[in-house]
Amino acid sequence: MPASPSPLAAAENPYEADRAFGLTAFFDGLDQGVVAIDERGRVVVETAPARAILGGLGCPATLGNPARPLLRVFAKAVGTATGTGWRDVFWMLRHIRNEGSTAIREITVGDRILWVRIRPMPEGWTVALEDVTTTRAHEKSSAELARLDPLTGLANRLMLRERLGESLDRLARYGEPCAVLLIDLDRFKPINDTLGHAVGDALLEKVADRLRSAVRSIDTVARIGGDEFVVIQAGAGRVEDVTVLARRLVDLVGRTYIIDGQLLTIGASLGAALAPKDGTEAERLLKHADLALYRAKLDGRGTFRFFEPEMDVRMQTRRRLELDMRQALARREFVLHYQPQLNLANQSLTGCEALLRWKHPERGTIPPAEFIPLAEEVGLIVPIGEWVVRQACRDAALWPSSITVAVNVSPAQFKSGRLVEMIVSALGASGLPASRLELEITEGVLLQNNERTLETLHRLRTLGVRVSMDDFGTGYSSLSYLRSFPFDKIKIDRSFVKDLATAPDGDAIIRAIAGLGRSLGMTTVAEGVETEEQMRRIRAEGCTDVQGYLISRPVPLEELMRLLPQTPQDRLSILGAAR
Repeated sequence: MPASPSPLAAAENPYEADRAFGLTAFFDGLDQGVVAIDERGRVVVETAPARAILGGLGCPATLGNPARPLLRVFAKAVGTATGTGWRDVFWMLRHIRNEGSTAIREITVGDRILWVRIRPMPEGWTVALEDVTTTRAHEKSSAELARLDPLTGLANRLMLRERLGESLDRLARYGEPCAVLLIDLDRFKPINDTLGHAVGDALLEKVADRLRSAVRSIDTVARIGGDEFVVIQAGAGRVEDVTVLARRLVDLVGRTYIIDGQLLTIGASLGAALAPKDGTEAERLLKHADLALYRAKLDGRGTFRFFEPEMDVRMQTRRRLELDMRQALARREFVLHYQPQLNLANQSLTGCEALLRWKHPERGTIPPAEFIPLAEEVGLIVPIGEWVVRQACRDAALWPSSITVAVNVSPAQFKSGRLVEMIVSALGASGLPASRLELEITEGVLLQNNERTLETLHRLRTLGVRVSMDDFGTGYSSLSYLRSFPFDKIKIDRSFVKDLATAPDGDAIIRAIAGLGRSLGMTTVAEGVETEEQMRRIRAEGCTDVQGYLISRPVPLEELMRLLPQTPQDRLSILGAAR
């Protein structure tokens, strides 16, 4: 079998130019450049796109000439990448000729990127050329944009993962430590909700600028959520270095901003995890930084905390408690206890406050202070609160008609938008008159969407439901809220009652609140009364009602039924027995 002619062999006979140029014109309409090389190593077809590409690379017109200049361009590009040049090109040509395959390469020549496909033919070769420089530039730009947060220009989650992976690679290879700092903005949502998303976005951009200014070029700042940011601190070998940066970030973010002529103030909570001490995997470090951030929020926000192993233990306990609480309603583990309230004028029981208790099958009774905040945080307070209202109405329907029942209502229940409908349903199902149901709210309810909340309160008042302000005096705007809504009752916080024996102005505060309630036609209830001396002084200052251990501890329904008087003559004797 005769050997295949070399693709670079020179022709001995004159070339038929007319035929070659005719074929070239025929293929000029193709988008890709096409060059055909015959068995003698001469270019027999060279389309216009091919001439444009090769001309831009400084390669002279090759139609009718040997293909060596074209292959020289290819060999030079390959040689730059591999250091072998011609040898690789000849090996490739021989290989694809023997295998009958096609060679596809993407090569860089100067500042141009070419896509090249070389394919053997029975009587030579075809070379397809395409200049993909612009395409690759667009792809690179798109890839970079896909790794950036479009609002702030910071790294997004994708780039964060890449940078954190690179940092952990350096840790594994060279022992170079790093730190992950997770930042969450405080008080951002109210600004975003009240002033609009445009102001919120502008604020986020300014926060991003401040974070950039606080770190080095080797560090990474990323935005991973609405108001969540992450900083990767490279080479963070000492806790002191991370502490300095964490303190700087919290301070910078917490300074006043000016946006559209408005002064805005937010804060930042920060959690930090260090590698390798707190982990050598990206997911683990981010999780530990998140636990530290959660601790910073619990400790009052506007501060930073480092991860500690105990945080993980507490979080696991919290998650187990949340899972148990989600099943507690279905398992009927919640129960209500009731604490009576005494009217000082006639020494009669006027009502009872419903207090939630959780009888856990393994842990026993779980204090409300332990599970109520968690229920509010994870959104379970709404279904739990609905159960409390319905059960309290059913229980109170069994009491004498003169006794009311008070139920605490959380801000989340007001926000749900169906509180009034739920109250109507609970009253209808139990048969309890609306006038015997009292809803206790704190200042926190009125802080959220004040107008909508006041509208809901007025709808409840129209139904005949009574409304009291709980923990009066512990907030910032309690007096203003008394002007915005006519409460039926003010409950004086137990902290003021406790201070009667120690604080020099304790009597004056109780007297002022009682006088305020009297002038506004509101009942005043002093909570936390535990001693006869407290009872005497509260009576002297003008309070109308009291509630506390001196009267009765919170008791189950069965025990409460023995305390509630059936006739006016029974009241004093039953009350005395309860004490």
